[in-house]
Amino acid sequence: MEQEKIYLDNAATSFPKPEEVPKAVYDYMTKLGTNVNRGGYATAYDTESVVFECRELIGALFHAPDYKNVVFTRNITESLNVVLKGLLHSGDHVIVSSMEHNAVMRPIRQLEKKGVSFTRAQCESDGSLKPEKLFACLRPETKAVVMTHASNVFGTMLPIQEVGAFCKENGLVFILDSAQTAGVFPIDMEKMHIDILCFTGHKGLLGPQGIGGFILRDELVLKIEPLISGGTGSLSNVETVPEFMPDRFEAGTPNLPGIFGLHAALNWLRKLGEKSLSAELFTTEHCFSAALEKISEHEMHLTEEFLTLLEPLEKEGKLKIIGKKDTEMRTGVVSIQTLTRELSDTAFQLDTRYGIMTRVGLHCAPSAHKTMGTYPTGTIRFSFGFANTDKEVKLAIDALKELLEEEK
Repeated sequence: MEQEKIYLDNAATSFPKPEEVPKAVYDYMTKLGTNVNRGGYATAYDTESVVFECRELIGALFHAPDYKNVVFTRNITESLNVVLKGLLHSGDHVIVSSMEHNAVMRPIRQLEKKGVSFTRAQCESDGSLKPEKLFACLRPETKAVVMTHASNVFGTMLPIQEVGAFCKENGLVFILDSAQTAGVFPIDMEKMHIDILCFTGHKGLLGPQGIGGFILRDELVLKIEPLISGGTGSLSNVETVPEFMPDRFEAGTPNLPGIFGLHAALNWLRKLGEKSLSAELFTTEHCFSAALEKISEHEMHLTEEFLTLLEPLEKEGKLKIIGKKDTEMRTGVVSIQTLTRELSDTAFQLDTRYGIMTRVGLHCAPSAHKTMGTYPTGTIRFSFGFANTDKEVKLAIDALKELLEEEK
C-alpha cells in the first residue's frame, strides 16, 4: 500500500493546485497555442483576451493604480531583479529589513559593487519590526525601502502599512516582496502606499510555477530601465524600447501557459469568495476579499493548532519553537529546532517514514536566521496551505513525538 503523503512545504510552492489550473494550461497548449501581439487572427485575439483578463484580476486583487501596469515575469525573483537593478544607481541608498530573502539581498549585494549602499533595519528576536527603527536608517541619499511582507522562514509579518506611510512621508519608493502573503492576506497598494508590488503566481495565488510579476505606479515607469529588451509586437518600426506599459518590460514571448494557469487560479479564488457573499456583493474586489478571509482563517487555525500541540514537546526539552508562538501578525509558517536529534535527519525521517514533506536548512534567508539566532544551524520549516487539514496537523505532531522519543 502506497504511503499517504502530507505536504507541509507551501512556503516553497502551494500544492495541490485547484484542478482548474492544470486544465487551463493543458487546454491552452492543445486547443489554442497562439502567441500574443504577433498574430492578426481570431485565436491570437482569444489568447490576448485571457492575458488582459489576468492583468485585470491581478489589479483588482491588489487594488493596483492601473491594470496596464501589471507586468508578467517568470517569478518574483526576476521581478525584484528587474525593479532593483533598473531603479537603483551609484550613489543611491536603500533600506531593507533583517528578515529579507536572498531574492532581495543578492541583487542588492550585486548593486553594492556598483556604488549602491544599503542599511538593514534590525528586527526583534521574534522577527517583528518596530517601524521607528526605519528613521535611524534614513540618509539624504536614501531612494527606496524594499521589504518582505512576511518571513519565508518564521512566518512573522512586517508592518507594511506603517512602512508605506514612512515612505510616503519621506519621499521614498516602497517596494514590497509579497511572496509569502499574496493570495492569503489582503494587500492594498493604495491604502498601504506601495509604489511597486512584486508577486509570484505559484504560492498563495495557487497558479503554476514559472509565472510572477510586478505592478508599479505611472510615475515610476520611465524611472526604471528594463533589464531585458527585445521584440514586443508593438512599434516594430523602431529599435528603441517602448515607453508605454506593459510593453516596456515585457520583451519576447511571455509564459502564456503560466498566465492561463494563473488566470484559472485567480478565477478559482474569486469563485471561492462568491460562495460566502450575497449576489449584490459579487464584485471582483468583494469576492477576492471574502476568499482571502476564508483562506487566512483556515491557515491560522491550523497554525494555532500546530503551535499548541508543539508546546508540550518544547516544555519537555525536545524541540524549540523559533519566533512567535501565537497567530498575531504571522503567516502559516512555523520553524523549529529539534534538540534531541539532528535537524536534517529529522526532516529526512519525517519524509521517508511518515510521508511528511517539510524544508530544512537556511531557506535562502541567512539574514533572517542570523536575526533569530538560528544561523548557521538552520531550522525545520512547516508551512500550511488551504488544502491542509486538522488531521494532517495531528499526524505531523505524532510523527515528531515518535522521532524525538527515539534514542539517537
